[in-house]
Amino acid sequence: MRRARKVKILATLGPASSEEAVIEKLFEAGADVFRINMSHADHDLMRELVRRIRNVERKLGRPIGILADLQGPKLRVGKFKDGKVELTPGQIFTMDDDETPGDETRVFLPHPEILQAVQPGDRLLIDDGRLALQAEATDGKSIRCKVISGTKISDRKGVSLPDTTLPVGALTEKDRRDLDAVLLEDIDWVALSFIQRPEDLAEVRKIARGRVALMSKIEKPQAVTRLDEIIELSDALMVARGDLGVEMPLESVPGIQKQIVRACRKAGKPVVVATQMLESMISAPVPTRAEVSDVATAVFDGADAVMLSAESAAGDYPVEAVATMARIAEKVERDPNYPSIVNNQRSEPEATGADAVSLAARQIATTLNLSAIICYTSSGTTGLRASRERPLTPIIALSPVVETARRLSLVWGLHCVVTEDAHDLDDVVNRACHLAYREDFAKPGDRVIITVGVPLRTPGNTNMLRIAYIGMDGLTGI
Repeated sequence: MRRARKVKILATLGPASSEEAVIEKLFEAGADVFRINMSHADHDLMRELVRRIRNVERKLGRPIGILADLQGPKLRVGKFKDGKVELTPGQIFTMDDDETPGDETRVFLPHPEILQAVQPGDRLLIDDGRLALQAEATDGKSIRCKVISGTKISDRKGVSLPDTTLPVGALTEKDRRDLDAVLLEDIDWVALSFIQRPEDLAEVRKIARGRVALMSKIEKPQAVTRLDEIIELSDALMVARGDLGVEMPLESVPGIQKQIVRACRKAGKPVVVATQMLESMISAPVPTRAEVSDVATAVFDGADAVMLSAESAAGDYPVEAVATMARIAEKVERDPNYPSIVNNQRSEPEATGADAVSLAARQIATTLNLSAIICYTSSGTTGLRASRERPLTPIIALSPVVETARRLSLVWGLHCVVTEDAHDLDDVVNRACHLAYREDFAKPGDRVIITVGVPLRTPGNTNMLRIAYIGMDGLTGI
């Protein structure tokens, strides 16, 4: 099942898409990776969804990636005597450690770490920014605030802190339990919510011990300021525009999106653009023109993947949303301006043999008009380096490790195929040519270029190129 696009689609599963038959339809419509949101899925549901995805994988014979998205810290106010209160801009409103139900002057804040960390001048955004407060005085047990904008607050509404770095990690007790459960299943990626600093990744790395790849969700201003450090310690990033748009001015989000995408491309790390991409398709069979442009922008920027959240999880048209996103991506990638835009954003290779080989493979494939670039990769490094070059020539990532193929299914341009382990270099070339023929990338007489590390099974050791002809039997002709 060959995709007619290079950008990947990540679809969230939920009430509208949890049945195996629907998962199969979503994959056939264009979904490459499925997201399980641990904010809504318990462990039994998570395990059942993994089982259903793997059933679809076996039926269709294609590697499918699975992302488990941890909830992260959910900061909320307490309750009010009457469930809600009306406030007036300019008035004083206090958050404190008193568990008594709140009124129009105060409310309980069950997070001592916030009470101790917030400083005068810091903003506190309630209910996704619908109510904005600014701290005027703090004593470690209460925060005296001035209402800046908004007029309502009700029970258990969320609190965002765009100006405050909390002295706690990104993992909650629920996240730790969820992570332990996730690590027992065939799950490829774990997304970490509300990352503030690179240190937030250390605990997860220690627990995971390489069993899953880590994706950092960039949702907070503090993460943007330390972006390069977070990228270095992550396996991939997600531009989580929903929370970014709450904690930062909305007009800043498009520029930050481009900043993150370009930084990830430079580092050779996959990047996902997420949140509200086709939001209107939750209840409508077609998107708005603005949403189509939004998806197109992410594709033009060279993002590895674009993500659907409620559109595929709880919407009325989950399969149509995936198919629509696929059509938009295909159209953009056929646009005459697309090649020059992607080329202009290409980063310089690092001074390594592996980067030099990947660069040469792209240049040779373009110059000789080769049918495919074929990467033989056990760890996935060779595939990532080939994708970083953003060649217009199709890329086949050939791996004897099914977990590697599943992880790479998130990566731009990679058509992932699981194969038996090769015996030697000639076996690699023969397998590569046969699979290019079988997967309909090349026909007899065509040429392909193969990148591989010699000796085989040495991670990150991409050091060889070979051009091969496709013979009449689908194997190498020379």
